[in-house]
Amino acid sequence: MRVLIGKRAFLFALFVLLFVIPWVANEYQTFVANLILLYVILSLGLNLLIGFAGQLALANAAMYGIGAYGTGLLMTHFGLPYWISAPGGVAIAVISGTLLALPALRLSGIYLALATLAFAQFTFWLMTHWTPVTFGAGGFIPPPIDFSPLPVTQETGIYYLSWAAALLLYVAAKHAMESPVGRAFVAIRDGEVAAQALGIDLLKYKSLAFAMSGFYAGVAGALYSGLLGFVGPESFDLLQMVLHKAAVVLGGMGSVVGSLIGGVLLTVLVEVTKEFKFSIEIAFGGLLIVFVLFQPNGVIVFVRRLLPGWTERLHYVPPDKESEEDLAAAPDPDPDAAPGPEEPTRAAAAGPRGGDPG
Repeated sequence: MRVLIGKRAFLFALFVLLFVIPWVANEYQTFVANLILLYVILSLGLNLLIGFAGQLALANAAMYGIGAYGTGLLMTHFGLPYWISAPGGVAIAVISGTLLALPALRLSGIYLALATLAFAQFTFWLMTHWTPVTFGAGGFIPPPIDFSPLPVTQETGIYYLSWAAALLLYVAAKHAMESPVGRAFVAIRDGEVAAQALGIDLLKYKSLAFAMSGFYAGVAGALYSGLLGFVGPESFDLLQMVLHKAAVVLGGMGSVVGSLIGGVLLTVLVEVTKEFKFSIEIAFGGLLIVFVLFQPNGVIVFVRRLLPGWTERLHYVPPDKESEEDLAAAPDPDPDAAPGPEEPTRAAAAGPRGGDPG
């Protein structure tokens, strides 16, 4: 029974299900499944920055748009194939994200949020008004993607690219957050002065956090331009920022597997919202308020308490939200992750600020 409900079994079943969807579902259902994969990537990248590194940045939608626009414009203006344009668009997003680490060295909290929000709005303004380059508010249609010699359509090819990217980026995030990089991120989140006292280079690790987040968002943007076959500014507005934040809050701040769960839940809830004719802005604004007030740690907290094998080696546990009794009653640590020679005890790994920062 433990094997059937463990984290590894869930992840295996989820990715197998997503892999076979194009074979058994219609075009619309396949499109929604592709959106699930993209929001999984976006949620992973944003959670690395906000949940682990503690940088309250609101520019993820802008990075998403930069990846999409960079890919599409390289194909349109320069006639480059998708296989060159997509890495180029991702590189532009990574550079833009890394530059955002500069204000993060002097700003924090709401001030950093406002600075990154200003960057996001400036990016959106460029997408809308820099008509000679971005084609303005009407957007543009990039050239079709050639998957030859593979006998697949663009829709199917992009779907499986998204599937492979989501799987690889999940594994990369998991291993990165279990490494010294993840512990350095947590140390910065929990106290920058203490992190510096431990010898952690704030510029290096903040830049790395923003670069990783920009990379994830850029990959999702490059895939989105191929999925939709159209790039326009309305896809990267403030609503996108709310959706990305909602995915992280839904799944669980400071949890890699929670990011995956949040990406799935978000896409499903968006489709339900459309079905019942709700306003997406009102629905997700209210959902964010409810979760922030009553369950700020997301769905992953309930999963950890109810099912064995879901505890992560490094995860966020605010001291004022979970008691020592909760930690003592928590399921056993993830059996899939073999402890290293310096593996901390459970109390240290899940301790008062969510991880070993050393």
